[in-house]
Amino acid sequence: MKHPGTVTRRGAYAFLALVVSLTTVQCATNPATGEKQIAMISEEREIAMGQEADEQISASMGLYDDPELSRYVDGIGQRLAALSERPHLDWTFRVIDDSSVNAFALPGGFIYVTRGILAPMNSEAELAGVLGHEIGHVTGRHSVNRLSKQQLGSVGLAAVSVAARASGASWAGLAEAGAQLGTTMLFMKFSRAHESQADDLGLRYMRRGEYDPREMPGVFAMLEAVSQEAQGGRAPGWLSTHPNPDARGERSVAKINRLDETALTGKVGREDFLGYLEGVPFGPNPREGYFRESLFLHPDMKFQIDFPDDWITQNQKAQVVAMNPDKNVLIQLSLADADSASEGAREFLNQEGLDAGRPWNRKLNGLQAAGGGWEASDETRTFAGQVAFVEWGDLVFRLHSM
Repeated sequence: MKHPGTVTRRGAYAFLALVVSLTTVQCATNPATGEKQIAMISEEREIAMGQEADEQISASMGLYDDPELSRYVDGIGQRLAALSERPHLDWTFRVIDDSSVNAFALPGGFIYVTRGILAPMNSEAELAGVLGHEIGHVTGRHSVNRLSKQQLGSVGLAAVSVAARASGASWAGLAEAGAQLGTTMLFMKFSRAHESQADDLGLRYMRRGEYDPREMPGVFAMLEAVSQEAQGGRAPGWLSTHPNPDARGERSVAKINRLDETALTGKVGREDFLGYLEGVPFGPNPREGYFRESLFLHPDMKFQIDFPDDWITQNQKAQVVAMNPDKNVLIQLSLADADSASEGAREFLNQEGLDAGRPWNRKLNGLQAAGGGWEASDETRTFAGQVAFVEWGDLVFRLHSM
């Protein structure tokens, strides 16, 4: 038994890492914004963070399967990014197969637009305005600035995922799913100041790319009208992650009105844009499952899950995840890599580091199922959960709570 004042080796390493990180904090002038910024995260680390998150987003949310449209969006983004203050980044622009009306940026130059935001657009210039705005978040280093300020506050949430990985257990998957769900909701929303700054930078890049800046206010009008009606996407909607587009639209009109008349020209690209959008579905694909408020329904597989009204939920490409408001209870539904329910339960409950309860094997609503309870501990806390594997046709589902 350790004395309360004893410092563990892991704790000493963590303290040393914190000291090193604080001693390497730098304050530099951002070339895009002209502001002094505290940089606790290096550009190398920023890029690595973006690459890791890009893999997670591509796998969990899914990319839209239209190579021509993807090349078109990437081409516009690459041209604008090359005209920005960070042209040396390995910029990546992706179309997410999601019906929500949204676009977002990750550190290091990873930009995403949903098919849901493309469908109601009317021109290439409007798309350029949205991509320019997200490029502005990266050149302004808004994510890095926000994460630098919140690094210490995020330790508690990250501890769940770190402890799970340290044990080498597959129950880590649920911990990480919950951590991703929580951080997505917590970190995707920028401040009003950062959004206004990204709007200004987006307008700058539109003009450098020789697009008509007068198309930008129409984007905000469209977002105000459409995003209020958009439902069922796996990603949060525009209004969930961005301040009121109506007020920002008025601000953009005022800025454009102050421009010289010679600047009020440029490419619109309506016909080309609409040609690339031909065949893009509008709205959610109900065959992949959908939420009706807190009720998740899957019409093809004929099942539903009724979550509490105040829980945070996401229908991702490979799983459905829900978390309670206190962020200490997680539920995940996903496909299991097992030939039978009993095999899945046996492999899960026999993991090293897992203290499993008595397993069960029985029918649930006429379907063969197996599962059990479990506990796992690290140095500071204990996690407890229940897992059930259920056979449906040739598939085996895993319903897991922690």
